Amino acid sequence: MDTFIQALLLVVIAEMGDKTQLLAMAMASKYKIKEVLSGVLIATIFNHGLAVAVGSYLSSLISMKIVNIAAAISFLIFGLWTLRGDKIDGENSNRSRFGPIVTVIIAFFLAEMGDKTQLMTITISAKGNEPILTFIGTTLGMIIADGIGIIGGAWIYKHIPDKYIKWAAGGIFIFFGTFSIYNTSSSWMLHPIYIIMYIIVLSIFIYLLGVKFSYSNKSS
Repeated sequence: MDTFIQALLLVVIAEMGDKTQLLAMAMASKYKIKEVLSGVLIATIFNHGLAVAVGSYLSSLISMKIVNIAAAISFLIFGLWTLRGDKIDGENSNRSRFGPIVTVIIAFFLAEMGDKTQLMTITISAKGNEPILTFIGTTLGMIIADGIGIIGGAWIYKHIPDKYIKWAAGGIFIFFGTFSIYNTSSSWMLHPIYIIMYIIVLSIFIYLLGVKFSYSNKSS
């Protein structure tokens, strides 16, 4: 059950402000909400089913210590990725010759390939080694997050600046990544010098990706 809760919460956080959530919101402006949610659900089932299978396969080949270290690094990457932000390619917003649900399935599936929520699903599946709970948790997390984006997104993004949402979500991932690194580090790595170096390097990356080269700054 811990795996299910972790998968659900982390994917909900990761999806907030993500390009696939923005894509779902854009689709909802053209199609009915139930059509968009149906398309998102089907695309997520296929996409995260693939991700869970990959994660389960990796967990059978790699030791848990390596998996935990990789997961910690992944969380840091997810956090920095979130701070930088995403953009939606213009071609995704064009109308399709397919029906609404098929259009959403294709667009959402392609947008989710290689996205941080898919990579996170692979990570959680490899670390938790509970594929069914991971699949259900991440799929439900996507539906909740995209449902929020579709139904309440207009209000959220009207009253809460996008940068605050991204910084809050990014900060949560960086915290989880740092905490996981602390738990998996050897005692000699917890020397104050190494901790200070870690904080400095992390701060530089946060500035570069969250401020200097963020998509929000490019679009402003």
